[in-house]
Amino acid sequence: MIDAGIRGHAHRIMEAGRAFTGSDRPPSAILLTHAHFDHVGSLPALLRQWHDVPVYAHPLEIPYLTGLSSYPPPDPLVGGGALSWVARAYPRRPLNLGNRVQPLPSDGEVPGLPEWRWLATPGHSPGHVSFVRIHDRAVVAGDAVITTRQESLSAVVQQRLELHGPPAYYTQNWYAAAQSVRTLADQRPTILLSGHGRPMSGPTLAASLKSLADRFEMEETPRRGRYVRQPARANERGVVWVPPDPLPSVVARSMAPLAAGIAAVFVARRARRKV
Repeated sequence: MIDAGIRGHAHRIMEAGRAFTGSDRPPSAILLTHAHFDHVGSLPALLRQWHDVPVYAHPLEIPYLTGLSSYPPPDPLVGGGALSWVARAYPRRPLNLGNRVQPLPSDGEVPGLPEWRWLATPGHSPGHVSFVRIHDRAVVAGDAVITTRQESLSAVVQQRLELHGPPAYYTQNWYAAAQSVRTLADQRPTILLSGHGRPMSGPTLAASLKSLADRFEMEETPRRGRYVRQPARANERGVVWVPPDPLPSVVARSMAPLAAGIAAVFVARRARRKV
């Protein structure tokens, strides 16, 4: 099983597993693309039912799964949609799975799936990974590439099918995110499953992903934002440094014209009264 969705959906995940396998047998392992709240939310409830199922993640994601570190703050200045504007409210505190979580093998092998390999695709998070099935180049991309504009509430509700880079508000290293899209484009996938949006497949998929990689800096990387010029830094203990928060100064600049307008109206009214 790859990823565990948002909190409160453990029963739906287990029902889907029963429908797929025809039994109550748990998966042999849970593989995580990364540890953001919308990919691990139901994980604690699942592990309470599946006592012996191991969890695998990249070493740079393990601090967010063992209580060592919270993720950097989301950035509401990027993306330009309603889901970006409220990003500060999204959970970012870590889970604490203790020894239930283990690092993925360093050689790219995927436990229990010999026909698959994992690829490092960081940027959206420090240890983000994607999974590739060798024989047909099916790619499970997590949030490294998504197939709807996740910042837009209307796009999410309608599930409009369009290729994009990772959800902007949670991406903490745009340089790495661009390279990760190129890494996935190099796979020339025939099937793409992402963490947000519907699956994509067909003869034009590889060319569309290559086009996304080619125009990433021009069309996907924001012009401003907390992590655009200076990425957050992390190691195997978690977050080491985050750039200063620009939101207060941006709000102040945006409020300045309004304040000036209010002051001008006030002065004009007082002048009229004196006359």
